[in-house]
Amino acid sequence: MSIAEGDLLHTVDTGTLSPRRMQLGRVLLWASVGLMIGTFAAQALFETGYISFGFSNWRPVLFSYFVWAFMLCLSRVMIYGEQGKKALFVLPAALFVISMVVFPLVFALWVSFSDWNLASLTGRKFNGLDNVRQMMSDPFYWNAMFNMVIYVAAILVEYAIAFGLALLLNADIKARKFWRVTFLLPLMLSPVAVSWMVGKSMLEIRFGPLARFAKWLGWEQPSFFGSPEIAKLTIMVMDAWIFIPFITIMLLAGLQAMPKEVLEAAEVDGATPWQRFWQVTFPLMLPVSVTAIMIRIIFKLKIADIIINVTSGGPGGATDSVTSFIFREYRDRSNVGYGTLLAMVYLVLIVIFMTILMKVSARLVRRATGVDSS
Repeated sequence: MSIAEGDLLHTVDTGTLSPRRMQLGRVLLWASVGLMIGTFAAQALFETGYISFGFSNWRPVLFSYFVWAFMLCLSRVMIYGEQGKKALFVLPAALFVISMVVFPLVFALWVSFSDWNLASLTGRKFNGLDNVRQMMSDPFYWNAMFNMVIYVAAILVEYAIAFGLALLLNADIKARKFWRVTFLLPLMLSPVAVSWMVGKSMLEIRFGPLARFAKWLGWEQPSFFGSPEIAKLTIMVMDAWIFIPFITIMLLAGLQAMPKEVLEAAEVDGATPWQRFWQVTFPLMLPVSVTAIMIRIIFKLKIADIIINVTSGGPGGATDSVTSFIFREYRDRSNVGYGTLLAMVYLVLIVIFMTILMKVSARLVRRATGVDSS
């Protein structure tokens, strides 16, 4: 009886593969690797002016990547047989992620070291570290970076307000379902819509209802975006009004999942409401709180739409975030090379900041919940 007739689950291991087939698979793989690296190196040297021959664009590099990806899948089967076919379930997805994520990042890094202004007729030119020197001496960029520190620090105030609202909505109050839906309404609105509805209409200095109300209270010239401090505070309030419901709903879900027996036991032991909150509720809610704050920080680091639509970074860059400043560098100055460098530096800073923050918060949660082995 043959294998095909008797053993339908028979798999081929590396011992049954011919050495010639395995060697051919390795040759094809390394040949495609050499082709891709050589094409990329040749185009990079041509773009920087070190050699006088090259391609008119980066499309041949993309084609060489497709050749390498195909040869990688083929070589896995040729070298490992049936075991290699298992990798075909994962490799296409991994290669797709590389092409959609890694390639744009590499291209953005390449553009970062170029003088590329869309308003210029000369096109893109490699300029080395000139963009880095410009960034280090750019006061508006570092002002936007300082604003981001203030914007992120304001999340602590948002968290305190959201926690209070979550405790209120978790209590046994009248029309509790109605208030839950009402508090969630700002989260359902687009930040662009809020910026026009509130920033451009309700806070308008001449006819806005909130401006008129402020004038009725005694503020002679209620300009919410005239001074740097008030403009920055107004932007933070508008952004907080949108995203406090997001933190609230996460904390409310955590409160509802909290075991009632623990709170009842603390109440029986004679703990006051403040002691029950600070010694029982808050520590148990810490994992949910950290998660909510982390997600809120990610959203805050991308804040741009409200600033762009309401103040355009003004007055004098006082309300600029890094994202809005980079956007205006692209839109107003058409400076693609410098703007891309700023975006890449900001991305690196975000990765470093979030990595450190996640480690610190994880350690804090372990200590607060009593599972820290140290």
